[in-house]
Amino acid sequence: MPDSELDSLFDDANGALALGELDEAAALYRRCVAIDPDFFDGWHALGMCLLKLGQVKEAIGCGLQATTLRPNDLLAWTGLSQMYVRDGQIGEAEFAKGNARILSLGGKVVRDSSH
Repeated sequence: MPDSELDSLFDDANGALALGELDEAAALYRRCVAIDPDFFDGWHALGMCLLKLGQVKEAIGCGLQATTLRPNDLLAWTGLSQMYVRDGQIGEAEFAKGNARILSLGGKVVRDSSH
């Protein structure tokens, strides 16, 4: 599928989310990551949408995928921390929050392997 179709699908998902149609948004985000398993924005958005739907375990899986794809992304770690808190996994939440703090201060969680 060309990127323009993926972008269109993602835009539709964001539109559904903005309208509060969470189930529809989640279904569209799922299609995005099925098309492109390396689509960071899709995984992050799906995770946050599932968290709002109360599907916390699945949200955590999406959050983990997002941090795997972009280990130095502040929003990904912040979202994952929120997911863990909702699930009562406080140790994991603190770890994710710590990574977010490192990034917010300009550090890196994972160094580039080229250095």
